Amino acid sequence: MISLDLNNQISPQNWQPIIQDFEAVLGQRGVVQRREELLVYECDGLTSYRQRPAVVVLPCTTEQVAAVVKICDRYNVPFIARGAGTGLSGGALPIENCVLIVTALMKQILEVDFANQRVVVQPGVINNWVTQAVSGAGFYYAPDPSSQIVCSIGGNVAENSGGVHCLKYGVTTNHVLGLKLVLPDGAIVDVGSKIPEMPGYDLTGLFVGSEGTLGIATEITLRILKAPEAIRVLLADFTQVEAAGQTVSDIISAGIIPGGMEIMDNFSINAVEDVVATHCYPRDAAAILLIELDGLDVEVAANSQQVEAICRQNGARNITSATDPTERLTLWKGRKAAFAAVGKISPDYYVQDGVIPRTKLPYVLAEIEALSQKHGYRVANVFHAGDGNLHPLILYNNSVPGELEAVEALGGEILKLCVKVGGSISGEHGIGADKRCYMPEMFSEADLETMIWVRQVFNPKGLANPEKIFPTPRTCGEATRAHEQFPNVEQF
Repeated sequence: MISLDLNNQISPQNWQPIIQDFEAVLGQRGVVQRREELLVYECDGLTSYRQRPAVVVLPCTTEQVAAVVKICDRYNVPFIARGAGTGLSGGALPIENCVLIVTALMKQILEVDFANQRVVVQPGVINNWVTQAVSGAGFYYAPDPSSQIVCSIGGNVAENSGGVHCLKYGVTTNHVLGLKLVLPDGAIVDVGSKIPEMPGYDLTGLFVGSEGTLGIATEITLRILKAPEAIRVLLADFTQVEAAGQTVSDIISAGIIPGGMEIMDNFSINAVEDVVATHCYPRDAAAILLIELDGLDVEVAANSQQVEAICRQNGARNITSATDPTERLTLWKGRKAAFAAVGKISPDYYVQDGVIPRTKLPYVLAEIEALSQKHGYRVANVFHAGDGNLHPLILYNNSVPGELEAVEALGGEILKLCVKVGGSISGEHGIGADKRCYMPEMFSEADLETMIWVRQVFNPKGLANPEKIFPTPRTCGEATRAHEQFPNVEQF
């Protein structure tokens, strides 16, 4: 056995027996080892951090994943699962001398069961493919991250992704019935079931959102929903961002639960119009609020009237309404393209993912603007307003020395603000490598220690996605101070 210290460099000679074992399982085409080819995998969507993996493997089946993981376990090699690489918290960021297990070739929809409203997919299936596969029969898959045309179901499960419709229909965990898992020792287990309720511990719920630290999902049973009878999208524009935030709170207080509510500020509006040219978003608006109402015809009609009244009470200048599918898609098109469009107005941006109570939206938006002025960096706000999931994009230029560190500090202050008002440091992007430093802001020593115990039960060697979620003094300055505060919390 080759004993590998995760902190030490491994010579190419030491990797040869490992690579040979991988090739015996996957063939030469299933193993990527040339340095120039490995560049593709050195980061996920959080491109500020980069580390080239030692080897990349491309399994196609559960059995191949299990065989690869057993090899890693035998040689004590750390491994990290990666799907489409669209994550924004560094959850699939390689560490030095690791194996990256890429599930992109595991892209089969294995079963479609309309009678029981479920589908079974491999982790490499793209989010939007699920709806495309079932829409002809009048069904859809509700979780819809903005990256749904490229992000994979396996990554959605790892990060517990949400999306526009999570307000009414919940995030990924609310739509996962069962999982086939490969544990960190290579064992294959099934958790959950094809039926909604199972006795015993909710191991499916434990695994969803665990960010690859407990194992790798290789088959996922998803709940699909019947398409609603009627859908109406409203677009209201405001002269103040805070007024849009107050409108969100007022709509929920009125007992109306829209399918989704999204806010975009002026920076985002103009970026979207420059790139996508929807011609729907008024460029002079301080903010727009997109509201999607769905359900029975009579319900949607009644709720639309009430929502329009609430918007106007809060100062909405104009309200656009659309029921035609093409027109609805146009109204949503800009929001779905917002992250990409911000690249039009800034060479780089740093995105955060905090959650706050809806009633705190006006206050927090004003505080983010104050922090923006204090630090001297513009902040574009695009977020799932209905469930208080903020996505502030801090605009900067990475080619200027010191700017990345400065915007990271600003992002940290925004996360601390979210916690201060009773929220969370993540709504759907996960903790990954990016936000582990801020876990002690939310959790006590006992909380963190308990979570690490759970991780050790499944992952006793710490080989599955190490250096993620929990603060590590070796890699995080703030975590060093947290470790001094909580000295008994084990780090790995």
